[in-house]
Amino acid sequence: MAISVGVPKESVAGERRVAAVPELVQRFQKAGMDILLEKGAGDAACYTDSDFEEKGARIVSRAEALGADIVLKVQPPSAEEIKGLKKGAVLIGFLSPLDQPQVARDLAAAGASAFAMELVPRISRAQTMDALSAMGSIGGYRAVLLAAERLPKFFPLLTTAAGTVKPANVLVLGAGVAGLQAIATARRLGARVSAYDIRAEVKEQIESLGGRFVELEIETQDSEDTGGYAKALAEEKAKRQTELLEPHIAKADVVVTTALIPGRPAPVLITENAVKGMHAGSVIVDLAAANGGNCALTKAGETVDANGVTILGPTNLPAEMAIHASEMYGRTLLALAGEMVKEGELSLDFDDEIIGGSCVCHGGDVVNERVKSLLAG
Repeated sequence: MAISVGVPKESVAGERRVAAVPELVQRFQKAGMDILLEKGAGDAACYTDSDFEEKGARIVSRAEALGADIVLKVQPPSAEEIKGLKKGAVLIGFLSPLDQPQVARDLAAAGASAFAMELVPRISRAQTMDALSAMGSIGGYRAVLLAAERLPKFFPLLTTAAGTVKPANVLVLGAGVAGLQAIATARRLGARVSAYDIRAEVKEQIESLGGRFVELEIETQDSEDTGGYAKALAEEKAKRQTELLEPHIAKADVVVTTALIPGRPAPVLITENAVKGMHAGSVIVDLAAANGGNCALTKAGETVDANGVTILGPTNLPAEMAIHASEMYGRTLLALAGEMVKEGELSLDFDDEIIGGSCVCHGGDVVNERVKSLLAG
């Protein structure tokens, strides 16, 4: 008998993604898993129940989807969803383990084995499971489109009968996956793009996309951790960094910020003083809004007008591109679930770097050391 994989409808307001899409149903089946989709779970992502049924999925009640052997989620589970899991179930999804460690504790108490997509190790074998990069790429793309819509200027250089229009200046702060996609998108729209990151080694990547690397006179050696994320700068260096960024921010028509360190408040890169130095009509899109923001004036989920400068604080841009976001995210879930099902049986090898590294709780206990330390604190 195949392993049952439940896909419940997401209940968080504004979340349009679904954890599996019709094109993946048969791939799950080939791997020994049957999809049980809660009725209407794919509606917000433009996938109908009949789309799933045609591919072999079963449309079930919410209780049946949550009661499956493996449950796939986009957002961290609610108390109601945790209560609906059967003992010994496997839950896979974004769990925000470093920001909401209590979720791991509650899942452990329910007897579930939970695996956080945020904790999948960044190794070559796990590239197909890198949900953070997949969603980050969507966020970077969408951020630039939002900026282009709000900016009262053209992005590209235009030569018209009415004269020449200069291209917009776009500054991207943070050159991870989201930042690099923002650079590429802004360049495709014709903007003049520059980018800054504390990791000097990303200079080549920025320039390969047509951007100009902003170099600051600040010591940033050892600025990347073992997971490939930028480290937080010491307070004195961080203050110097914001001061040196001010003239570059002042020249920009658009600033897209993407600097985020998992489990920590977002570093402030744009001070209130820096915003005052920007000209009216400029736009800031802060992709770190959910963790406090890279701009001192950002408000999560809101649009702020600061003396003519528009500051956007989106918290879930991938949900705005639900079709492709669901496809990409679903593939990463399939890849991870495939590591857990062998010959039609659920097999959790915690000595495996991927399984062990992404697990937050198992056997009634929180097993991830970082999450445990947060709960103890």
